[in-house]
Parts: sequence; structure tokens; C-alpha cells
Amino acid sequence: MLPKERVIAALEFKTPDRIPVGETGVDYTITERALGRPTLYRAKWKEYTAVWQGRRDEYVASCKRDIVELARRFEHDVVPAFLVPSRHKPVPQPEFLSDFRWRMPDGRVFAFSPESEGHPFLLSNPEVALETLEDILFDPDESELELVRHVAKEMGDTHFILGRPGDGVLPIMRYTLEFLLAGMIERPDLIRRIIEVETHHCIKVSEALLEAGCDGVLPTSDLGGNNGPFMSPAMFREFIFPGLKAECEAAHARNKYLIKHTDGQLWPVLDQMIEAGIDGWQGIQPEIGMTLPALQQRYGGRLCFWGGVSMPALIDGAESEVEEEVRIACECAPEAGGLVIACANSVMVGVNYENYLAQLRAARRYGQKPAGPGCL
Repeated sequence: MLPKERVIAALEFKTPDRIPVGETGVDYTITERALGRPTLYRAKWKEYTAVWQGRRDEYVASCKRDIVELARRFEHDVVPAFLVPSRHKPVPQPEFLSDFRWRMPDGRVFAFSPESEGHPFLLSNPEVALETLEDILFDPDESELELVRHVAKEMGDTHFILGRPGDGVLPIMRYTLEFLLAGMIERPDLIRRIIEVETHHCIKVSEALLEAGCDGVLPTSDLGGNNGPFMSPAMFREFIFPGLKAECEAAHARNKYLIKHTDGQLWPVLDQMIEAGIDGWQGIQPEIGMTLPALQQRYGGRLCFWGGVSMPALIDGAESEVEEEVRIACECAPEAGGLVIACANSVMVGVNYENYLAQLRAARRYGQKPAGPGCL
């Protein structure tokens, strides 16, 4: 069975030859260790400064080369792809407020932590009025699709290509979480319109990715934290559900798949996410109670879970701990699909390389076994 067929079997609750494996992204520390050379793919500050400095072609070439080679080296069934900066449009330049804090031309202020090396985080957004909100122009040129087309050409016949379009249902890279959540109470019409605009843009990006060769898309807005969703189920229904449903319908209209990324303890809203039409969920954190046995018992056969391995185990645990988490995930999976083995987030800076290799070995070992008794 080809890797693409294996992932689709998992998504459609058919029986694959083994449980598929794959990640939504691998940060530069692991990539450089695996490939034995520097990379600009998910290279954090090196990546951002390369693009700002006009080294766009160098960055894109690194992504094209390293994403493909990394998937082959790790024998992933899933390969991520995304839009890249245009070769023909100027790159917006930051105004630095301090070493790792900057303002973009649209007024948004970001910061980056060189200690944790996570994604940049939005500190503030400009004030916005309902009457000034217009649809976001999306008219990509061919150079913005360069990476997606390359990955599809190299691996699209054999592997599941997963597009990353951003997200619109809770656009926390364009508006702070505090602004959005407070606005749901204080200015609900404004927040509904923001989500509508951002979701429409996400759908347009998703369509471009799917048309360029992706098999599915991964909208990436987090919807909760370790203690629960960011909002009540009633507010989720009002503000998040319509956009999530629209994103799912857009993917399904092209006979493609939507895998929703979100961290968090999501028991109170997971039924709504399934009702909206998501095919899979990635971002599952077993250490906060979102365990695969409990999830499969309640939702097995209705939702394909992409996960199984916690970030604490990969970062600070022993190899045996990682292997045990994979074993539990695999043995609890239904015989007919429903699981893609992945880490709980991306393979981020801080992950122990040997632990990640242990995850891959364990997935091969336990992914060949039939479903364990008693989970479904």
C-alpha cells in the first residue's frame, strides 16, 4: 500500500496495511540532525531574517530540498506544504522596536523568544471598525505555489500532501486572543465579521493548495488551552462553528480532506467539531487528559486522530516512555483506520532526536498489530 493510500484508508476508516505516520512540521534542529546540513525550513529566527533580507530564493530552495528529503529519511506517509513568499512582490519589512520585537507595516506588533524558539507571537493589533472590514485580496502568482508544486511533483503520486493554509476561525496571528475573546462579548458583530473575512481568506488559500496538488488541508488556529476551550460551547457554536463548517465544506467540495489542528482540552466542543465536518484532529495532548483510549472509545469510527505521542515525553522523557505511548495509541486504534501516528504538536525545537527516532521505530513495530480488545 502506498503512503497516500495508507493515510486515506485511516481517514476513511478502512483497514490500512499498517498505521500511517507523519508530521505537520519538523523544526530545524531535528531536520539538521537528520540531514546533516543547515536548513532554513522552520529555522525560526534564521528563516525570518533570511526572508526579510531578500534571500527568498535561498529559503524556498531549502524548503523544497529538505521537506522532501526529510520525509524520505523518516519514511513519513504525510508531507507538509504551504505557500511561500512571492518572487515578484516586495516582502513587508519590520520596524524593530527591540532585538526581538517588531512592528509590521499594517501596525501589528510581534515578538519572538530566542530561548524557547516558538512561533512569533502577536502582541497587539490595530484597532478596527466594522464598517472598514473588507475581504482580504488573495491573488497568488505562480512563484507563491513553487514549494507546493515541487512537493506534489516529487511525492504527490505516492504520499499524502498536507497543505497548511493558516486559519480563519480564530485568527490569532492577526488579532490577539484577548481582543477576539473580549470582542465576542463586547462587540460580537465585529468579531463575527472578522472571522467571516479571515475564514473566507483561509478557504481561498486552501483552494489554491488543493488545486496545486495537496490531498488535504490543516487549518491551525488553537481553540483551547490545557484547562479547556477558550470559550463556552454556546459561544463556540455562535462564533467558531460556522467558519469551521465552511472550511470543511470547501475541502469536501473538492473531494479532499480537512484535518483540524488545535491544542487543548477540548472535550466540551469536540462533538461540535465533528458535526462541522472535520475528517481528522491533530494536536492531541494525552498529558492533559485527551488520551487515545478515551477518545477512541467515544469517537472511534467518527474521527481520525492524528497523534499519540506527548511533547513532554519527546522532550524530557525516556525512549521507553515514548515507545509506550505509541503502543497504547496503536493497540487502542480500531482495526479499520482512525489513527495517524504523530507527535502532539510539531516536531519542535527541544525534542530529543533519539526520542523521535524511538517514536518512528515504535510506530513500525506496533502499527502492524490489529486493534487491541476493549477500546471500541
